[in-house]
Amino acid sequence: MKKYIRPEILAMGGYVPGEQPKPGEAVKLNTNESPYPASEFVYEAIRQVAGEGLSRYPDPLCRTVRSAVAKKFNVPPESVLCGNGSDDLLTILTRTFVGAGETLRLPFPSYILYKSLAEIQGAHSEEIRFNADWSLPPSFSFSPAFGGTGGTDAHPLRLAFLPNPNSPSGTVIPKKRILEIAEELPCPLVVDEAYADFAEEHCMDLVQQCEKIIVCRTMSKSYSLAGLRFGFLVASPKFVEQMIKVKDSYNCDTLSIAAAAAALEDDDWLQNNRRKIIATRRQLTERMRGLGFTVPDSHSNFTWNAHSKIPVKPVYEYLKRNGVLVRYMNYAGWGDGLRISVGTDEQTSRCVDLIAEFI
Repeated sequence: MKKYIRPEILAMGGYVPGEQPKPGEAVKLNTNESPYPASEFVYEAIRQVAGEGLSRYPDPLCRTVRSAVAKKFNVPPESVLCGNGSDDLLTILTRTFVGAGETLRLPFPSYILYKSLAEIQGAHSEEIRFNADWSLPPSFSFSPAFGGTGGTDAHPLRLAFLPNPNSPSGTVIPKKRILEIAEELPCPLVVDEAYADFAEEHCMDLVQQCEKIIVCRTMSKSYSLAGLRFGFLVASPKFVEQMIKVKDSYNCDTLSIAAAAAALEDDDWLQNNRRKIIATRRQLTERMRGLGFTVPDSHSNFTWNAHSKIPVKPVYEYLKRNGVLVRYMNYAGWGDGLRISVGTDEQTSRCVDLIAEFI
């Protein structure tokens, strides 16, 4: 049967999502979901739309959400594109800008899906390692090894992904530096802001300062909508016009469109949720550092926890045996660590208590 499959697909390992146990089987701190229910606005919107019936196709352009995003970030609706979660948008971006044999640039370590998207496209992925302090080296925007601007004549650089805040570290690249990077690059720069609502600044306004900047968001994390799958990006309307050709005809369903539009209207809920997550994140960071872990300052709803004196995989396994799931990640040539999502105070305390018990 393999002879019928594209060689690029046979060669790739594929993206492996975090474990998803049945509800109630474990304390889930492994996939950066929110531990809190979404805004009541969301549930009311879903009830209303479901009551009206689901026999018609959804709006292919998600105009209610485009309008809400435009209002929130002071951008024209034509600069907004919606997707079935931000992963859908990342796929659309890769398919739009990167052809087979061309190059996609990404930092390392970062979101491992980026490399999979390049492989699916039959493209090359060029990984630029973070510095030890999780800052970006100049080579991210200027790469002498590839003729000064990245890529080669045979494999030109067509797109760069930059998660900010980054996963797994939770660290950020300053906004000023991101603008400099975009201006230096010979291709569009996608700033993946999946966790930006937990940070102190974001890059939405940079889209209008530099036409090569595209900002991507998900509503899975800060809006507690991981189960509905909704994301959006903001870019030059000229880019969006072309991406509309690439996306699935109806890539967002009626319920998720209604839920996303309602969630964006409830800013009080968002700010309250943000405060709770940040407060618990601070406690998690302090306690893990007290146990000897190296924990960078996080601007996300998770922390990255490495240890120089003890192996961390047995810690992950001990937590799992005791009903707590975190994400163990091991990056070749970099090292391993535990990425721990911020849960409720009770869930987070249980996790750290078990780690302390193991140590």
